[in-house]
Amino acid sequence: MSLAPLYVGLGGAVGATSRYLVGERVERTRLDTLVVNVVGSFLLGFVLAAPLDGSVVTLLGTGFCGAFTTFSSFAFETVRLAEDGFGRAAAVNAVGTFALAVVGVVAGGWAGSAVVQLL
Repeated sequence: MSLAPLYVGLGGAVGATSRYLVGERVERTRLDTLVVNVVGSFLLGFVLAAPLDGSVVTLLGTGFCGAFTTFSSFAFETVRLAEDGFGRAAAVNAVGTFALAVVGVVAGGWAGSAVVQLL
């Protein structure tokens, strides 16, 4: 029997709890979804570039990052901005979040690769 579902569940529990805690700390600035998506993208890039065992990738990548990041909240907030008449803010949110998340993955990958070279 594979332990992968257990790893995903454990990582997911920590990721979801972390997401909640970031929301509690950052929500007042209305940037919590952006923060978790960019930080989560960086972490996923790092995890996938670093020489980690498959079970650790499952725990951190699929479990933690999967529960920590939140595409559905990003989509909801973007639609809400547009519906409330803030079309430009909705576009900036959509394009900016996507661009910063991609930069996060690339930067995380570079950082993970740098760790490989140090080891």
